Amino acid sequence: MLIQKLRLQRGWSQEQLAELSGLSVRTVQRLEHGQPASIESLKALGAVFEIDFAALKEPEMNTKPNPTVSPDEALALAHVRKLKEFYIHLAEFIATIAFLAIMNFVLSPERVWVTWVALAWGVALLVQGLSVFGKVPFLSVHWERQQVERYLGRKL
Repeated sequence: MLIQKLRLQRGWSQEQLAELSGLSVRTVQRLEHGQPASIESLKALGAVFEIDFAALKEPEMNTKPNPTVSPDEALALAHVRKLKEFYIHLAEFIATIAFLAIMNFVLSPERVWVTWVALAWGVALLVQGLSVFGKVPFLSVHWERQQVERYLGRKL
């Protein structure tokens, strides 16, 4: 989360950070999702952000707490990541269905099969959107918390 926060504070895209640090875009994405990083990757990012690479270590690897990302900021960053993924999937859906619709009407106008693809993918996209925007009660953070508290028999 800290890497994403530092990147966003500077107004850089993941591609720009990858180019500046000499890492791949996929590595930057993995690190922003909280996967472990090699010392070399941390040193490259530390140099780009002009901070000690030890500050970029995972909290469980770091001996002292890292006050730079609050729990609220971590939740906000995670939510924005989910929102971004939803919008990317929506754009992919629109582009792909448009392409398939053209192909359907050019190659086999007597059978409209593209509607089945659009319907199936659209339902999946709808569920993702409802989850991201908090409209599905059983997929929300509050529901998860209630279930954990019910299982534990106490408040978290």
